[in-house]
Amino acid sequence: MKTVIIGTGSFAPPRVVTNDDLAEVMDTSDEWIRTRTGIEQRHISDGPGTTWMAAEAAKLALKDAGVEPEDIDIIIAATTTADNCFPSAACEVQGILGAGNAVGYDVSAACSGFIFALHTMDGLMKTGAYETGLVIGVDNLSKVVDWSDRSTCVLFGDGAGAAVVRVLEEEEDRDGGGILAADMGSDGRKAEVLRCQSRTMGNFLTGTKPEPGYITMEGQEVFKFAVKKVPECIQRVLEKGGLDAGDIKYFVLHQANYRICESIAKRLKVSMDKIPMNIEHYGNTSGATIPILLDELNREGKLEPGDKIILAGFGAGLTWGAVLLQW
Repeated sequence: MKTVIIGTGSFAPPRVVTNDDLAEVMDTSDEWIRTRTGIEQRHISDGPGTTWMAAEAAKLALKDAGVEPEDIDIIIAATTTADNCFPSAACEVQGILGAGNAVGYDVSAACSGFIFALHTMDGLMKTGAYETGLVIGVDNLSKVVDWSDRSTCVLFGDGAGAAVVRVLEEEEDRDGGGILAADMGSDGRKAEVLRCQSRTMGNFLTGTKPEPGYITMEGQEVFKFAVKKVPECIQRVLEKGGLDAGDIKYFVLHQANYRICESIAKRLKVSMDKIPMNIEHYGNTSGATIPILLDELNREGKLEPGDKIILAGFGAGLTWGAVLLQW
C-alpha cells in the first residue's frame, strides 16, 4: 500500500513587491538582499488571506488530479498563519471547495509544515481510513512580520501549494511509485531561536489589551541548525529507502535562503543542478515553499514516472523533516 501524489497546484497573490520597492520604505537595497538570500521579489497579499490562497491552490491541484471536491476524504492544511484561531483553515477550504465528505484540520510545524502534513496523511491513509486526500501548505507571513525590521521582513512572502494524494493497493501500484520513506524531528529546547507570539497575554486582570506578535529570529542560529539537521535527515530517509544521493533526481528543499541550500548541497556532495530553486521569485513562504516548488516542477514537465525525489524542510519548533518518494 503506497500513498501517491496524483495532482499538484500552487497560488501566490498577484501583487509583487521587489527589493527595490522595499528599499523605498526601509534602509535596505536590492544588492543587500540578493547577495545574502537570493531573493529578488516576493508576492504579498493586499486583501484576502490564508484561506483564499489555500483554496486557489487546492482548486488547481484537484483539476490536475482530475478529482472532484466530493471525492476528497480528508484535508490537512499546514499553516501557522490561519486567518482565524478557529475555525481551521482546512475547514474553511472544505467549505469553499464544497468537499462535504471530507474531514479537515490544521497542523502547525512552521516551514516544515507541508512535510509534517504529508507524513501524517501517509500514515492515516495506510490505516485504510481514507482513500483520497488533500494536503495544503499555506502561509500569509506578511501579516506577522515587523516591517520595520529589515533583518526579517525582507525574507518572507505569501503563497500556497497543494497536493492531491491517493492510496493505492499493491496490485494497483504497478510502477512502484509513492512515498517510500519519511523522517521527522523536533527540538523544543531551541524554540526561542525562531518564534512568533500569537497574542500578548492581555486580559481584564492585567488591564492590557491582547496584541499580535511578530516574527523574531536569530539568523545565524537558524542557519547552523538547518545546514546540519537537513542533510542528516535526508541521509536517514535515503538509508530507509536503500538509496544514496546519486539515485535522487531532485532534492526539493525549503526555500529559506540560497546560501542554506548551497551548504546542504555541499554536505550531501551533490550538484546544485539537483536542487531546484525559486526563492528569487517568492521569498520564504514558510509551509508553502516546498509544495509551490513541487508544483512548478510538475507543471514544467520536469518530473517523470519513476523519478525519485526528496522533499525536505526545516522551521520553527525547531522542526525538520524529509520525505522520499517516487513519482
